[in-house]
Amino acid sequence: MRVLLVEDDARVAAAIRSALARRGIAADWAPTGRAAMTKVAAADVVLLDLGLPDVNGFDLCRSIRNSGDVAILVVSAKGQVDDRILGLRSGADDYLVKPFDVDELVARIHAVLRRRNTVRPAPPERIRFADVEIDLPGHQVSVGGRPVSLARKEFELLAIIAGADGAVCPRDQLIAEVWGKTWAGANRTLDVHVATLRTKLDRPGLIVTVRGVGYRLAQPASGTAPAR
Repeated sequence: MRVLLVEDDARVAAAIRSALARRGIAADWAPTGRAAMTKVAAADVVLLDLGLPDVNGFDLCRSIRNSGDVAILVVSAKGQVDDRILGLRSGADDYLVKPFDVDELVARIHAVLRRRNTVRPAPPERIRFADVEIDLPGHQVSVGGRPVSLARKEFELLAIIAGADGAVCPRDQLIAEVWGKTWAGANRTLDVHVATLRTKLDRPGLIVTVRGVGYRLAQPASGTAPAR
């Protein structure tokens, strides 16, 4: 197991590395985001502190995720719900708040590796329901063969709701996944975006409001797996 610890505090890094070593895990160390990006290709697991001196930790998490299929475990003093949600949305596999128990850290390292080593079916590249087709990689939507222009957050909402295949998507899930945070007017903002989606798609009955819960498709969607 090749572990990369991204931590700007040398004393904290030394303590974590020593504790891991006593449990049979050797960890390389990067004190900055730039140093981390030079070492991440050799790692199986990245332990990522978000409070770095040279880069935004969430941006670094996205960069690491885009660089390859390495497991990312955020280890941070940022423990607010919004921070944890944003960390997971930025590509982290798990999130552990400081201070932590080292044995829990080791257990989470093994857990994220087990999940990543589990073979998963490839996600669909296209989702279809009624005469609506969503091209996920291309961020394009068509209705009856006619392209429909959607704003980024409108597209993300539609993709999440369609990807649930008829299951209800709770309001808090949609807000967290699309906006990465919540605020006093979040529910109203969500409702406005869904209303705009219905208007642009010209299919008002396809996205159903489940009162007090969230939204779902009126019918299951069908996905087309990527060509191999």
